[in-house]
Amino acid sequence: MNQYIHFTEYSPVGDIVVMSVCLVMMVLVFFSYFSKTRSSRLFLSIVGLLFLAACADVSFYTLAVRPEHQVMANWLRLVFHVLILLIFLYYIAYICEVSHFTKDRPYRWFANLVFFTVLLWDTFVTLQGLTFVVDETGISFIRRGIFIYAYLAFIILCVVLLANVRKLLFHRVMFGFYGTIAISFLVLIIQGISNQSSYTVATLLLPVVAMMYILHSDPYDALLGTNDIKAMQDFVSNNHKKKRDFVFMSLYLKEIEEEGKEIPKDIQAIIRQLTYRFVRKGSLFKIGKGHMVLFFLKKDNPDYKQRAQHIIDDSGTIYDRFTYKVVIGEAVDEISENNDYVSYIRNIHKSMSDNSIHIVDLNDIGDFETTEYIVRELADINYNEDLNDPRVLVYCQPVLNVKTGKYDTAEVLMRLDLKETGIIYPDQFIHVAEEHGYIHTLTKVILHKTCEAIRKFNEEGFDIKRISVNISALELKDDDFCDSILKIIRNSDVPADRIAIELTESQNEGDFILMKQKISELKQEGISFYLDDFGTGYSNVERIIELPFDIIKFDRSLVLASGSEDRYRKMVADLASMFCNMNYSVLYEGVEKETDEAMCKDMSATYLQGYKYSRPVPIEELKSFLS
Repeated sequence: MNQYIHFTEYSPVGDIVVMSVCLVMMVLVFFSYFSKTRSSRLFLSIVGLLFLAACADVSFYTLAVRPEHQVMANWLRLVFHVLILLIFLYYIAYICEVSHFTKDRPYRWFANLVFFTVLLWDTFVTLQGLTFVVDETGISFIRRGIFIYAYLAFIILCVVLLANVRKLLFHRVMFGFYGTIAISFLVLIIQGISNQSSYTVATLLLPVVAMMYILHSDPYDALLGTNDIKAMQDFVSNNHKKKRDFVFMSLYLKEIEEEGKEIPKDIQAIIRQLTYRFVRKGSLFKIGKGHMVLFFLKKDNPDYKQRAQHIIDDSGTIYDRFTYKVVIGEAVDEISENNDYVSYIRNIHKSMSDNSIHIVDLNDIGDFETTEYIVRELADINYNEDLNDPRVLVYCQPVLNVKTGKYDTAEVLMRLDLKETGIIYPDQFIHVAEEHGYIHTLTKVILHKTCEAIRKFNEEGFDIKRISVNISALELKDDDFCDSILKIIRNSDVPADRIAIELTESQNEGDFILMKQKISELKQEGISFYLDDFGTGYSNVERIIELPFDIIKFDRSLVLASGSEDRYRKMVADLASMFCNMNYSVLYEGVEKETDEAMCKDMSATYLQGYKYSRPVPIEELKSFLS
């Protein structure tokens, strides 16, 4: 290789293109979503250094041909070399960061050695004025020096580093990096053969373009090889338009999704390998912390059922360590049209038991369409906020007062009456309303209609002591919760003590404190409070005592347990007796037989509720139970 480069062989076009592309990248970053992580900060630093390096290169060649500026040109050449070597140092850091490579110390040590060696040598050359020479004809030539060897050393170092992290990165990410580095190296060789130096900075720009496209524009998770939900929607949209049949396979890891933990590295490796070992041209998308969906075209995998089984068989380690749900199905035109596979899969999850695998069938499609219809109706109810909305029905179940033998209280139960489905029960729509933020509007409607019914009962002379309304713990987070409840009660001219609110105890510390505040505020107005579902899930007696409840509702499961074994009955009886001694009332729900009634009365019952007395009836029919 020639020791010198002729000045006239340089063209600023390459550096100007680099500056333009770097500016475009900065604009794109500014005007689009860009994750603020360490890898993205390293990426932006590389783009900035590239821009400065291109500026320094152009400035050097501009000044070097003028004798009066040759000293400054000398120093600009040093700055240019320093910037190029810094870019390589950032490349090393970037590769280690995106791959979570921890054995990076030798690479960093070698990179720093090369950097400071070249820096010292170039500084010495610059001080001696030996950056370029002018022959007897006045034509200037740049000395190559040791910089070109440092450049080659860094390229080799990057390739070796990528080879060492290949098992940590998704294979397509690896091919993307290798491909751009190969092209960069080819350009560098061609430049050397041509005795050129115009495209030195440009060769470093190509891997940066790959970084932005692969990891930052619509980013891959470099460890799993997953893309995000937007990319998944693009996949569905494009293939649906082209009428290509595709298959999806969903993996949901409950602990990862609900607790926000990171997927362990060994599990990442299994998922990474499964993506391309058993499926041709598969694309894996991450739609939650612990929820991934694999899509692939049916024409490329006609035997997809066998392939899916291979994936399941090879995923034993995942299933042994996590609670999982797997859903497998083919494309559905209606779902693809609305690009709603995330909601579709999550709707299927609700009817699945833990640690199960489900093959999609026509019933799933029907259930999802029903759920979507309910969502639309709930959205309309929420938007209108009509407290007399005819789609919201008030049912209630009378409650027997053990001491008086009368039905003087009741519990309100909500129903929906929708045009296309008829009567819808709470287990079909309450969780949907909570998920979409519509639950408080339903509560306001049901509370208003309950208050109107109480007022009519009073006007007609019926004795109704209290009716309870179930409230979702999510509603308590609304700052206006108490005001909206009190406003409805006051506008109906019903005494506040005729209304009770049923709540389920929360395990969350923040929710517990909030619940305590709201209960205290509303109790001052005369509203009573029930603790619902005592004996199921999380029941902390100490917490219950801290909350100013009036009535403890013992769940049906405790009634069943008490009837099955003496030790259960003794334990439930002791708990009920303790609550009664602390001035709580005890209500047993789920009483269905004479033996249930007798047993509950022996266990300190204040109130009894269940099918023995009545199934839920429209609230207008409650008067047949009242005195």
